[in-house]
Amino acid sequence: MSSLSLYAVTVMIWGSTWLAIKYQLGIVPPAVSVVWRFGLSAAILLAYAKWKRLNLRFTASEHFWIAMVGLSMFGINYIAVYVSELYLASGLVAVIFSLIAIFNIVLMRIFYATPVRPAGLLGAGLGIAGVVLVFWPEVQQFSAAGNGLRGLLCALFATLVASLGNIAATRTHRAGMGVVPMSAWAMMYGAIFVAIYAALTGDRFIFDTSLAYVASLLYLALFGSVLAFGAYLTLMGRIGADRAGYTSVAIPVVALLLSTLFEHLQWPATMAVGILL
Repeated sequence: MSSLSLYAVTVMIWGSTWLAIKYQLGIVPPAVSVVWRFGLSAAILLAYAKWKRLNLRFTASEHFWIAMVGLSMFGINYIAVYVSELYLASGLVAVIFSLIAIFNIVLMRIFYATPVRPAGLLGAGLGIAGVVLVFWPEVQQFSAAGNGLRGLLCALFATLVASLGNIAATRTHRAGMGVVPMSAWAMMYGAIFVAIYAALTGDRFIFDTSLAYVASLLYLALFGSVLAFGAYLTLMGRIGADRAGYTSVAIPVVALLLSTLFEHLQWPATMAVGILL
């Protein structure tokens, strides 16, 4: 696939996963749903790797870096986002998470001496400004009083951790690890970490057998995890985490377009200008 195709697949799928996540909320605790999602995704990738006879053996040092990808991209990041949304509106969390476009540029410079392109910074800045305008009503309502600051710090922490996961994934790519075998192990490590977190916080490991829950789980595991993360990690290995991070400012736009189609969302002027940016 071309880089543009990989970018489009990543943005379109992740922009649609919010619809599936809505059907995950309710009976099953959110962290437990994440365990089922990435556990299933890891099983799918391991089965595919076995079928294709891909090498699943890695050294202890390689497993360390794969585990870092798993903990950051599929574990700590998701938990911190869930915690932040206890205190902040989801739109504001999306605004904060779009900062990963800037974080990736800075961290790629720090860890890999990747040149900082002025046009890249400008593009990321315009994208982030657009996301701010898209969710302007929720941004206006933010207050650092009470638990607002806690939510803000959790969202920033989640963004930083996800960006560090991009840096770790870049290392695995440069070491020649295949995207499928690496992702399979990383998702397994992420599922194990979240399972430990869920157990320590007293979440019940239950499963919802309703059609809505099972169908949304399959979509999130196969499309939202296996295909989208596969496309994103491949894109990142090809053009770098700094440029691949631009997906973060396009994903909310796709989510809003789908909300317009399925939920009859009305566009205020700030949202229209934000989408253009």
